[in-house]
Amino acid sequence: MGQKMIVLPESIKEKLKTHIVTKSFYITDIGYYPNANYHFRTRKKGADEFILIYCVQGQGKIKIAGEQIILLPNHFVVIPKKTAHEYRADQFNPWSIYWMHFDGIIAQNIFDRYRLNPNKYEIVPVDGNRIDQFNQIFRILSSDYVMPRLEYANILGLNFLTSFVFLEIDRVLQINNRIDLVDNIIDFLMKNLDKSLKSDDIAKEFNYSPSYLFNLFKKRTGYSLIHFFNLKKSQKACEYLSYTDLSIKEISYNMGFQDPLYFSRLFKRYIGISPKAYKIKQGG
Repeated sequence: MGQKMIVLPESIKEKLKTHIVTKSFYITDIGYYPNANYHFRTRKKGADEFILIYCVQGQGKIKIAGEQIILLPNHFVVIPKKTAHEYRADQFNPWSIYWMHFDGIIAQNIFDRYRLNPNKYEIVPVDGNRIDQFNQIFRILSSDYVMPRLEYANILGLNFLTSFVFLEIDRVLQINNRIDLVDNIIDFLMKNLDKSLKSDDIAKEFNYSPSYLFNLFKKRTGYSLIHFFNLKKSQKACEYLSYTDLSIKEISYNMGFQDPLYFSRLFKRYIGISPKAYKIKQGG
């Protein structure tokens, strides 16, 4: 129930193999087998194409050139072409798998990159976008074989495959991007200490949801966005108290607070003493 697959006709494969856009990478077969009880395949001479198998539920065993792999949920494997292999769903907990046969000029290079990745058996993070992309590829390949649509389907297929093969690189880049995002937020806050900003204002500035930025920012800095913002306001107020003759009311306004009493309470919460006591302590 729910099983689906497409095997492209030989005539279409020949077109893909020579077409300027698709000859580098093209899909020959694609499918999804949910709860695939009794699913078993043996190819003593291997397949004519490379095979991606992505397990989302259950488990199964794969043997490639004598090496056995237990494929668990959110794991994937790429089987090299023309290489003896066999695979089967687990008898008691059969797998649900998305799979794709592919070939092309760069297929071997992509497989080589996969083979050299020491983390290739790590968990693939659950990503609904990845499954949506697979379904889009499947819909295109099941509808018609007009060349522009085939070009698009295979470009999507390459993206789908590389989202697995380059998973570790993508993970590092995402981490770096998140770090850059936090740095950019801090820079934005420091440039706007004179303003009264809420979490929604900051989220809107960076085009993210407030909850996402809250969790990301707190994980990196240990503070919530507004807690950090008010801390920096209080620290800046220390500079005014130490090096200017501005009154506490004037400093309050400079820090974006219309209520000097609220500013004083906030200052004491972060610095430990009132603005007046701090100024006296600094000799002012």
